[in-house]
Amino acid sequence: MTATSCLGVGLHAMQSAISAQRTGLSRCEFETAQLPTYVGEVAGVDSERLSPALGFYDCRNHRLAQLGLAQDEFMSAVATARLRYGPRRVGLFLATSTSGILESEIAYRRRDPATGLLPENLQYAGSHNFYSLAAFVRELLDLQGPAAVVSTACSSSAKVFGMAQRLIALGIVDAAVVGGVDSLCLTTLYGFHSLQLTSSRPCRPFDAQRDGISIGEAAAFVLLERTESAARGTASLLGVGESSDAYHLSSPHPEGLGARLAMQAALAAAQVPASAVDYVNLHGTGTRSNDSAESKAVAALFAASVPCSSTKGATGHTLGAAGALEVVICAMALDGGALPGGLHCDNLDPACTLNYLRANQSAAARVALSNSFGFGGTNCSVLIGRQS
Repeated sequence: MTATSCLGVGLHAMQSAISAQRTGLSRCEFETAQLPTYVGEVAGVDSERLSPALGFYDCRNHRLAQLGLAQDEFMSAVATARLRYGPRRVGLFLATSTSGILESEIAYRRRDPATGLLPENLQYAGSHNFYSLAAFVRELLDLQGPAAVVSTACSSSAKVFGMAQRLIALGIVDAAVVGGVDSLCLTTLYGFHSLQLTSSRPCRPFDAQRDGISIGEAAAFVLLERTESAARGTASLLGVGESSDAYHLSSPHPEGLGARLAMQAALAAAQVPASAVDYVNLHGTGTRSNDSAESKAVAALFAASVPCSSTKGATGHTLGAAGALEVVICAMALDGGALPGGLHCDNLDPACTLNYLRANQSAAARVALSNSFGFGGTNCSVLIGRQS
């Protein structure tokens, strides 16, 4: 696995920041945006360059994807799997919520003043087109198996775990690269601002005075292989649960109905009781309605003592990449023996009756659940475990 976010490039940098309880959020100075908010921008994306052979795919989102894939010997691990199973037996299931939309935003500023035509150098198929992410990574990793891109808002890169697990179980593939990539763009910054969902300070999940999200960007990838091929001590994907409550376009069910159904489905798929879960990484965006609904769902399903936290105070909400990023953070917690505390929660909302960690906690955790919930009531929970 590998992950890159505003906390740093690669797992070592990410782990160092989490251990130091350091946020990667900073005042928004992205592109032409003039908004009173904080963002989680990844350093070095603009200087990343694609090879001439892949120039058709050049955009910020794919530069971020390439930067992330180059870390933690991930590409070498994929190459080994490709040799072991054959390139047609390794699937690729990725997620994004906006793909390379920034290229289209820039192109619209450069329309012909007389005709309104977009500039000829806009390669929509290689950038803004959502499947372009999978097409680019497929070429970069030299894979030939089934490939798809999921875009279900903020649950996107959690859902790809379920897609890969099903195709491995069906025998269609022997391994799969899953993950999510979402990069900063003006559409999401101004869009969430117009919905009055962005905070003017670093987001404060579950704080009594929370007032909105901080948008981030990230690239996170995981290589999944059949259980019999997994090395001892590695993390295992235990179960994936999905639901759709369709309560409202942009608000969750107030009692967290869809969230609870997704968590229950993940536990049922893994045949693991709720009491076996040692840590819950909450979706925890920092909005009043989301955190309240998720708190009710978690409290209804788990004992009040189960440790939980949102790591978005450190990374920001990375939208379509959040699911994969936070599964990796969970795996790091199981591996490192420390559960991450949620940043910027100075006064826990008394209505959120959770064992919410505000500081890192040492723990020999073996099972972790990661929640990802998106607009339109699309929900997904991913359960992972580590065998001794």
